[in-house]
Formats: sequence, structure tokens, C-alpha cells
Amino acid sequence: MRKIILFLLSAVLFVNSGCVRQKLECDVCVYGGTSAGVIAAYAVAKQGKKVLLIEPGYRLGGMSSGGLGQTDIGNKQVVKGLALDFYRRVGAHYDALEHWIFEPSVAEAVFKDYIERGNIEVMYGHRILNAEKKGTQLTSIRLENVEKFLERTDVEAKMFIDCSYEGDLLARAGVSYTVGREDNSLYNETWNGVQMLEKHQFPDRVDPYVEKGNPKSGLLWGISDAKLKEKGSGDKMLQAYNFRICLTDVPENSVPIGRPADYDSTKYELLLRLIEAKKDNSLHSYIYFGRMPNRKTDINNNGGFSTDMIGMNHNFAEASYKEREKIIVAHKSYTLGLLWFLGNDKRVPEPIRKEMLRWGLPKDEYVEYGNWSPQLYIREARRMIGEYVATQANCENRITVNDGIGMAAYTMDSHNCQRVVIEKDGIAMVKNEGDVQIHGGLPYDISYRSITPKREECTNLLVPVCLSASHIAYGSIRMEPVFMLLAQSAAKAACLAIDASVKVQEVNVREIQRMYEEDPLLDGSVPDILVDDVDVEFDESEGWYRVQAGNGYGRSYILLNPTRGNKRLRYPFEVKSDGRYTVYTYYIRRGGSSKVTEIVVGNGKNESKVLLDAGSITVKGQTSGEWVSLGEYDLQVGDKCYVDFTNGGEVTGQICADAVLVVKNKMY
Repeated sequence: MRKIILFLLSAVLFVNSGCVRQKLECDVCVYGGTSAGVIAAYAVAKQGKKVLLIEPGYRLGGMSSGGLGQTDIGNKQVVKGLALDFYRRVGAHYDALEHWIFEPSVAEAVFKDYIERGNIEVMYGHRILNAEKKGTQLTSIRLENVEKFLERTDVEAKMFIDCSYEGDLLARAGVSYTVGREDNSLYNETWNGVQMLEKHQFPDRVDPYVEKGNPKSGLLWGISDAKLKEKGSGDKMLQAYNFRICLTDVPENSVPIGRPADYDSTKYELLLRLIEAKKDNSLHSYIYFGRMPNRKTDINNNGGFSTDMIGMNHNFAEASYKEREKIIVAHKSYTLGLLWFLGNDKRVPEPIRKEMLRWGLPKDEYVEYGNWSPQLYIREARRMIGEYVATQANCENRITVNDGIGMAAYTMDSHNCQRVVIEKDGIAMVKNEGDVQIHGGLPYDISYRSITPKREECTNLLVPVCLSASHIAYGSIRMEPVFMLLAQSAAKAACLAIDASVKVQEVNVREIQRMYEEDPLLDGSVPDILVDDVDVEFDESEGWYRVQAGNGYGRSYILLNPTRGNKRLRYPFEVKSDGRYTVYTYYIRRGGSSKVTEIVVGNGKNESKVLLDAGSITVKGQTSGEWVSLGEYDLQVGDKCYVDFTNGGEVTGQICADAVLVVKNKMY
């Protein structure tokens, strides 16, 4: 696929000894057309600055348009600003307020729309070669055309934002970074470093050798001969990569999965032994099927041997572009071979084969790429060592920061890093090492200093993706909505630094925080009104009490046990402009709650009763809650508006009161 690039920015063309060189100038250069890159570029443009977005490939959106359609969130409180706007725009496609589960093509269309609405110049097919600095100021970066290797482009900018998954810009700018896992002792952590736990693991006694019981026959493919290091010890290993696979079972939209040209069935012998040990003939026990709209999938790793190509990416972060391409091709071949193996190898139990053969590549996805995603899931590569390093203590709310410019709430999550042989009770067996899935705490703030380099190293670069965090903390932060949120904060910071002629480390963080309160979409539109339970006062003697938990919206919610007498809990709010609004409440899927809750919406003049029937609410995605509409209302400035939770109606259990959201109706 080829795309025409129009340069409206200042440009000078040079030709020398067959090498074509040109120079471009802009206010802010964003490197990496990931979801974060698109949002950063759009946010810069909305602030009136000249921006150039550079994407080494030809597709925008990174993993958000590359197969990761079942969004990892943790808690919806963390998603604000343009990140939330993205999921709202996806929601508009599916006729919903928000949609966190979506097809790749839908996400790509939304990202392209941001580019068009922002009138943003994009350089596709260009990647960084080196960077020039003057003191601590990054002055320019040099790019090569991935198809015309003698074509060079120098980009000069006042500010740079590295939104790549690899951290290539920060590395070439001479900024400190690390790769792999820190020793637990470095940041006083417990879940970093080597960890051999039970999830995505082999059961005991799965033989690792080509000939069972014969070490001289060698190890099966995919097993390392490395010795397992001490628990918690550091290394340079990266957690496994994979492709998030979009398939469909709609015959008329399906392309059969072919046998790869370099197919090698010996790569999957270990999977046969896993099936033999588990005695489980369900395909879903070996690959995770996340269901997408229109009968498509977001397939992810599941179990001891699955779509993760464990141990085959350790050199990726520091590899040359050519070496990286080999790693990507190997992952694609492995994954397509795995799908072929599951559907066609006669040694695979028939129920698994029959189920696998129902699925094919969707004709209407990744059309330019043979219906396969061009985006490898680079879960972790370089991580900057910046002004502040986020650690496990932040994830667990044991340490808090006062310069938060975004939040995270996901589990401390790492996929396996290696597959090794251990001995237990005198028996050699295969085990995976590195998978960690530990719930930290409630939503927590991410420091602005985590996206800024050390001030003695670089003063005009921001890094919202390969940010400054330990391996295990990064495992909680590294979610697409969070990347988009931090990218908007980086864009605001870059513009503030330009306007005030200051270093990025000297930006007034309060101005970034104020953006999310007053103009979260950077277009002057009316911000949503959010009333969370922490904003509500109540009398505990009436029977209401607050529960500190992360399974609702934010860090807590309020409960009323079944009780007699009319009880009301009021969530008051005021609108700042006249108009028609939709009022929502956050419904939590939890045991013990009443199946029907009576809610009253009023404006000081009229009241409307709404019966919230839990039986009619479907919570989609990974969170345990969903915004549920309480109807549309005409509201005016000066109205004393409120939402009351009551124990009227058909109360059969606890009344749960969580957040209330008021959104002014608009058309996308």
C-alpha cells in the first residue's frame, strides 16, 4: 500500500550524490502513529500549533486498530479527555454512549477522522535514524524512507513527543532507559524480576524432551536451556509478544487460513503434550476467544502454550530495523502455523480441529495486508528512566503523587518471559516463567515526571508510551486508553512549554489538570458533569455506607441494606448551559444488589421515576460496570438538578449507588 504525503510545513529539498534530502520544520514532532500518536498530534493541532506525525508503517492506531478490540481498562474512571472521546466515537458507530469492544476497521476509521478533522500532516513509511541535540535541546531528527533508503528527511521542531511502542526516539536522543526486568531490590518491589506462578502454566510432569525421558534427544522447540534464576532477580528478558487475532465464523466474509510456506509442525509438539496432560478437548482452553461485533474475534494468549511466542522477542527492543522485521515475520509465521496446526494436524483431537476450522480471516479487515494485522503486540520494549519512576508502590496506592496527569487501574500484568526445564521430585518438566497477574489497588495517579526525561539529559522531549516505570508497574500502566490519556497530557505540556519558553520539566502541571476539568476535548465543548459517590454527603444513621472497592466507577460506591421507611440518597448537579442532556448512572454487576432499583431524576420543578431493572442490563468487556441511561431531559442554567437513589420500587436486596454522568447531547 502506498500513500501520498502532502507537506504543508516548511520544506527544503537537497540532492547530493544520489541521496535525496529534505528539511521540514514544525512546532511539535510526534513520532509513532500509535493510538497515543494520533491523539497527541490531534491535541497539538487543536491548540493551534504546527504538528507533524511520523509513522514508520502505513496504518494508524497501533494496537487499538491492530486487533486489540477488547479494551483493557481496569476502571473506567481513568479514561478521560480525548481517550474517552475515542471510545465515544467508536460507540457512535455501534449506537451506544461508549464502546470498548470493537472491530479493527472501526477503530482505524476513527483515528483517520482525527487526522482529517485536525488537518494533520502525516509522514507514512519513515523511521528515525538519528537525532541532533544542542545541549539538552533536541533540535532535529533524521528519518529514512522505508522504501527509498537513499531518501533522508531532517525534521526540526521546538518539541518532540515519542509515541512509539519501541522508544526509538528517546533512545536516539540520548535519554536513559532500561530493557527487561529490574531486580526486586532496586525499587523495593515484590512482583518484579523472575516469577514462576500458576497462570498460563503447564501442569506438572509435562516432559520437555524430543524423546520423552531422554535428555540426549534435545529439548522440544520453544524450550530454553537456561537455568532458572532466583525469584525476584532481574534480567534483560521481555515479556512475550503476540498478534491479537481477528477471525470470523461468517462463511461469506471468511478467508480460509492457509498453511504457511515455512510451516514446521515440530514447533507445536509441546502443545500436543499439553493437550495430552490436560485431557481437555476444547479449543477455547488453548486460545482465548474475545468476541467482537459482527461475529469477529480478538484472540489472545491462553494457557501454557498458545499465541504468545515465548522467549523469541528478547532482542527486539535493541534490534536493527532489519532484525525486528525478521522477528515480526517469525511471529506471524508461528501464529498462522499454530492456527493451521489446530485445524489440520490429525494428532489434534477432532473436537478442537472441527471448532478451529469454523474460523477464517475476515475479508473486510486489514484488506491491504492480506487480512492479517500488520501490528505485532509489542507489550513492552524500552522504558525511560525519567524524572520519576513509577513502581509497584504506586500501583498499590502506598505512594501517591501530587502531579498526576493521568490515571491507571489495571492489574500488575506481565506475560511469560521464558520457557524452561525444572526438576521437581526428581522429574524433569517444562514450565513457563514470568507471568504475573496481581491486583494492585484502586485507581492511581501517574506523575507528570514519569513522561519527562531527566532534565540534565533532554528538556524538550515527552514520552507518554515508553514512560518511566519499573517493569511490573509498566505492566499496569501499559493500556491503550492510558497511553492516549498520557499522550494528550504530553501534547498540552509541549504547547505550554512553547508558549512559556520553558523546559518540559518546568511546565505548570496544574494547567494540564485544568484542561481535563474545563476543556477535555480541546474544542470548547461542554464538559460532561460527573458526580461520583465521593462527592456525596450522607447520614450513616440512615443506613447508607461507603464501600472502598475498585469494581465500580472509581475507588468506592455507596450501599443501603434492605430497610423499611423511605430512604433517599441525592446526587446533586448543575448545568452550565441550557440544552438537552442524557443522564446516566453507573450500574455495578455485583451479588446482593436489588434486581430493581428506583431512581428519581429531578430539576427542582419536575421529577421522573426510573426503574432500573438489572435483568435487562448487559455489562460488556472486562469491567464490572456499565453506564445505563436514565433518559433525556431538558435542563437549564439555574435548575437545581439531582438524581436520587431510593428504596422504593421492587426492592429485594441492597441498593447500590455509584456515579452519575450527565452528557449534553451532540452529534458525531
